[in-house]
Amino acid sequence: MSEEDTQQPAPAAAPAPEPEKLLPGVKYIVAVSSGKGGVGKSTVSSNLAVALAQSGAKVGLMDADIYGPNIPMMMGVAQPAGKEGEKIVPAVAHGVKIISMAFFVPEETAVVWRGPMVHTAITQFFRDVLWGDLDYLLIDLPPGTGDAQLSLSQLVPMTGAIAVTTPQEVALYDVRKGLRMFQKVNVPLLGIIENMSSFVCGHCGEQTDIFSKGGGEQAAKKFEIPFLGRIPLDPAIRECGDAGTPIVVANPESPQSKAFCEIAGALRKQIEGDGSAKSGSSIGDMLKKLKNPMA
Repeated sequence: MSEEDTQQPAPAAAPAPEPEKLLPGVKYIVAVSSGKGGVGKSTVSSNLAVALAQSGAKVGLMDADIYGPNIPMMMGVAQPAGKEGEKIVPAVAHGVKIISMAFFVPEETAVVWRGPMVHTAITQFFRDVLWGDLDYLLIDLPPGTGDAQLSLSQLVPMTGAIAVTTPQEVALYDVRKGLRMFQKVNVPLLGIIENMSSFVCGHCGEQTDIFSKGGGEQAAKKFEIPFLGRIPLDPAIRECGDAGTPIVVANPESPQSKAFCEIAGALRKQIEGDGSAKSGSSIGDMLKKLKNPMA
């Protein structure tokens, strides 16, 4: 290679897509996160998405857990609806549009990717999927504070993030790190959901706090963010998830389903306001003002 060749400037990198153009038809983008695995984040994501759809919202659910995608199984879908030109048509289950890496790799095949490939996959989930017009796009994130979380914060303007935790300190220790991470990348914190908060015996009715009690509410107070609600520990939630029918569909009158629906209502109130609050008090009002400072 000549000296002249070595002095040639490197080709310019392709410009990053403008965030607001990736999902032009989506009103609110909400990340569902957890500091650690095993707290039921995907179960909460799937039931919350269906509860929002049942409330009349148009909802999408993106499974951004590239390494451990479980949403299709929990929602009872095996593959996406197909393609339209060069775009992917998301699957639809229980009134929710769904995309997941599980649609594109054989079952039980491990995805062994470095960070840049994860970033590319999440970008394609935004750019190449025909989401259409949605009120809410929920994004089920992998545990922790890694590549998926950073990619998400860089690619699209986030409405905010929800943290799912169980009450015990080992889960709260990690969820606090996750909340701090979202604060560092300027993603609003919409609230905390406490999962597996208590178990009520089906025979005697005695309540047992298997994973302690009240930790989620205490964390919400510490961060001065809403406590969206608690989900009881119940085998029926797990059974419905394994069967591909979220409990809010399988048994809508159960206490567990009512808890998910109440949380969905609290989330909508937090984002949209309830009509009685003063203007500018909801997340939605704040987003509108950011887009139109003269409002």
